[in-house]
Amino acid sequence: MAISTKVQNCIEQSSWIRKMFEQGAQLREKFGAENVFDFTIGNPSVEPPQEFHDELKKIANSPELGMHRYMSNAGYDDTRAAVADFLSQRCNLNVGAGQVIMTCGAGGALNVVLKTILNADEEVIILAPYFVEYKFYIDNHAGKSTVVETNPDNFQLDLDAIEQAINANTKAIIVNSPNNPTGVIYPAEDLSALNELLQRKQQQFNSTIYVISDEPYARLSYDNLDVPCIFNCIDNSVIVTSHSKDLALPGERIGYLAINPAMCDGQVFMDGAVFSNRVLGFVNAPALAQRLVTKLQHVSVDISEYEEKRDLFYQELTALGFEVVKPQGGFYLFPKSPLADDVDFVQRAQEYNILLVPGKGFGAPGYFRIAYCIDKKMIENSLPAWKKLAADVGLQAK
Repeated sequence: MAISTKVQNCIEQSSWIRKMFEQGAQLREKFGAENVFDFTIGNPSVEPPQEFHDELKKIANSPELGMHRYMSNAGYDDTRAAVADFLSQRCNLNVGAGQVIMTCGAGGALNVVLKTILNADEEVIILAPYFVEYKFYIDNHAGKSTVVETNPDNFQLDLDAIEQAINANTKAIIVNSPNNPTGVIYPAEDLSALNELLQRKQQQFNSTIYVISDEPYARLSYDNLDVPCIFNCIDNSVIVTSHSKDLALPGERIGYLAINPAMCDGQVFMDGAVFSNRVLGFVNAPALAQRLVTKLQHVSVDISEYEEKRDLFYQELTALGFEVVKPQGGFYLFPKSPLADDVDFVQRAQEYNILLVPGKGFGAPGYFRIAYCIDKKMIENSLPAWKKLAADVGLQAK
């Protein structure tokens, strides 16, 4: 085989979203794009806010000498200071620029953190349902994934299950709130309870356990709900995030990591993370993207459009008999599969030109994911197909 067996196995395990996307391309060619309802990819349909375009024009029309040269491995000082100022206001504490590293998106930030903290065979707890790439990121740095299921009734943290999973080899827990794929937000009281649990376990094992908070959807919450700042709840915490969703810039790959000022040995961690950012090959977040987001830290897309789509889809699907926890943020629905095998259900949906992703790909068989970050018209046009699908699989309309 021309490529490693390990990589080949990873490709086979991670192919669900891309596989469905590719099948969608075939269906669009056969039936026409307007007759295919693709809910597979979380690619924002909204455009960046006007402030982004204004800042882009300003930078292009008034270039600074040397603005495209190398910079500090942690990123531009003024960009890091702007991020720190935003986090200080959000969390009501003093975050410094020296506690921020600009990265190539949240994926880059996650890999930097994992390389910084993991020794071979140390364990990282991931909470199912989870973002599919977590396992591969952990494996990148010789770590081992330990999957812990969330509460099946509401996808909230199961602290007892987490406690059972922690051992002397546990190095970190990844939390993702609002969650991809469920859209749930973990409340502050649960995160604080998790902190108490971790403090007990760290004393028991004489270890350090980090909580890595993956937050690309943190600015996309609904119903006037706040996403708790992890720094207010957990001492040894790291935020990893990007501007892919809050500024609708997924293609720019711009994000950051930031550590809790209360983190034990925080400067040692930062030294390691700066080094890891360099040697992983990410080196720096793109210079132009850093300059663009410096003055946009308090700007976000208008989420009312996403909330409107969530409400429409949720109301229509539950009326057809689908069971789904109402998302509190993000732009995904994660209904229960009406068929025992979620892959069978997703394949049945294709017969109606509806493209979905099976829950199996997120460590949660028996469910399926819908990405509703698409044009509202597609959702509306898909509703007759959903009605036929629901009847086909035996659901009773309410």
